[in-house]
Formats: sequence, C-alpha cells, structure tokens
Amino acid sequence: MTVDRAWLARPALVMAPRLLNAVVVSDVGGVRVAARLTELEAYEGMDDPASHAFRGRTPRTAVMFGPPGHLYCYFTYGMHWCANIVCGADGVAAAVLLRAGQIVEGIDVARARRPAARRDVDLGRGPARLATCLGFGAEQNGLDLCDPASPVRLESRPARRAPAVVAGPRVGISAATERAWRFSLKDDPTVSTFKAGGRQRALGGPAD
Repeated sequence: MTVDRAWLARPALVMAPRLLNAVVVSDVGGVRVAARLTELEAYEGMDDPASHAFRGRTPRTAVMFGPPGHLYCYFTYGMHWCANIVCGADGVAAAVLLRAGQIVEGIDVARARRPAARRDVDLGRGPARLATCLGFGAEQNGLDLCDPASPVRLESRPARRAPAVVAGPRVGISAATERAWRFSLKDDPTVSTFKAGGRQRALGGPAD
C-alpha cells in the first residue's frame, strides 16, 4: 500500500526519522527493485542554507515546493543522480534525501546496475548508489510516489517495534553543517559511515 499523501505533509525534520524502514519500489525500465530506507537527511527549503530551495523557487527546485509525496531527483558532481521525497505543506519547500537503503527486492537488477559493489550491503550505501540501484534519473523527477499506478512508489513496511535511531551531521554540504539532520537506523550495515568531526546522538524510535 502506498503511503498517504496527508501523512507526508509535515516538515522534513519530522518526516526524515519517520520514513526510516519505509520501502521505495521502482519499476523503472520494466524491472522491479525495492529498497528499505535506512538513512535519510532532512532539508527544510528556504529556512535551510544547505537546501537547493534556499533562494526560492526555480525550474530545478519547483518539485520541492509541493505537493508532498513527489520524487525530487537532481544531478550532482556532473556524474550522479540523487533522489528526495518531497514533504511538508504544499507551497513550502521541504525534502528528505534518500541516503542509504537495503535492497529487499530485485537484488540481481541492483547488482547489474552497480557492478562495482563488492557486497550486497554496499549496493545502496550512499545517495548516488541507492538512486542508481532504483534506476533514477531525469525522467523520474516529479513522479508521484503516492499514486499506486506510478512507476515509483513509497510504501510502508508491516508494523513492528520501532528501531533505534541515531542522528548526526549531514554530509557533502558547506552550510548549516552544525544541524544534526541526518537520521539512520542504529547498527544497520547498509548505513554509510559518519565522518570525523561530527557527533551522532541516539533518538527514540520514530513515531507515526
């Protein structure tokens, strides 16, 4: 079942830990790959100097301004695609970067897309790697993740005990580096390593 759009209409900082363990299902290219989200980063738009939307709406960032529940894909370093889940109120830019995930379906497809990965836990260990496994690129930008007929959908896993969550600094940014807006599942092997210089702290499990 796809995630309800109304549930996503909350700030990125609220949604990032709550989206841990949700599953992104991609049928891009006519093959299915699904990833359980294990690491996410919050970006709060015009209130966040590290966000692409900090200076306002542009053709590139229009998707981030809503409505929530859409996929925001962007090209970085001239070679990689990364993906975000748009959240927050319609008209207010907010997005959650998909930093890492465990491939839970279509692992053979993911291996073919990421032949350099030595271990299965490394397939989606990083935002560009995860986007590659899921087949994301320019054509997927703006897709509706809440539409059951969409080629990319956001689904929730069956209810279970909330896992331990840790928060730490975002990476790959030069502004607002002091904000501990990077959330991950404690001790999950698919989570990327926190960089030296930043501290992580334990949180309670994500609430619904």
